[in-house]
Amino acid sequence: MPRQRLSPDARRSQLLDVAAALFAARPYDEVTMEEVAERAGVSRALLYRHFPGKRDLFAALYERVAEQLLAESRVDPADSLVEQLTEGLDAHIVYFAENRNTVLAANRVLAGDPLVRTIITDELDALRERLLGVLPVSDEATRRAVSGVLKSWLVFVQVLCLDWLVEETCSREELRNVCVGAVVGALRPLLDEDPAPDWPR
Repeated sequence: MPRQRLSPDARRSQLLDVAAALFAARPYDEVTMEEVAERAGVSRALLYRHFPGKRDLFAALYERVAEQLLAESRVDPADSLVEQLTEGLDAHIVYFAENRNTVLAANRVLAGDPLVRTIITDELDALRERLLGVLPVSDEATRRAVSGVLKSWLVFVQVLCLDWLVEETCSREELRNVCVGAVVGALRPLLDEDPAPDWPR
């Protein structure tokens, strides 16, 4: 069967789709570039032309994942903070649960890799800026304080979700509610206006 000719962008997307399935199915160390090429129906030379190594392939995949999760973490001032947090957290938790090996690879196996670390940091920074944009922050000093709380909270969520992937000690809904409750409780002392009046104290 002749190899299907694709544009460079379409071929790159196809290779990332194949890699996504393999990295989700098995631990990072068990996935090989040769297997990705074989599953994609391309030569190893063509795969290496798009991605110089497995780490580069994984980083490109995780960058695409981060962009998709950001797109699903909608921030709209017309909605309540809790609604927006719930939507964003649900999107992340669903992805994490369905792609456990990929998430653990990015945050544990490749945790020291500068490229992967930058992708994760950039996504967390983007989420923090979005939340800052919809919170009732009245002055620069409050903004700095709230920004610091959000930065720490996002790391808390990241660590909590990773631990949950290793051992599910609670349901997805409980995990999400713990995360929402943590940030609502942390923000209330800093803001003149309650950011989540419907959330229990």
